[in-house]
Amino acid sequence: MTSSWSFPLGLVLVLIGGVWGAQGLGWLEGSPMTDETLWAVVGPVVMVIGVLVAVAGLRKRES
Repeated sequence: MTSSWSFPLGLVLVLIGGVWGAQGLGWLEGSPMTDETLWAVVGPVVMVIGVLVAVAGLRKRES
């Protein structure tokens, strides 16, 4: 994967993880994922991975 895709991909992962986490916690309703512990855990994990990918992409751009 090239560094030009790392930052945008990281941001998308952060957004997706945020939605999944919010659904798992019951903050966003209307989905089979609502109030499911699995998504309350998976969402923040995906968010952390997204932050790491985005930071790595920024570091590659700067160097």
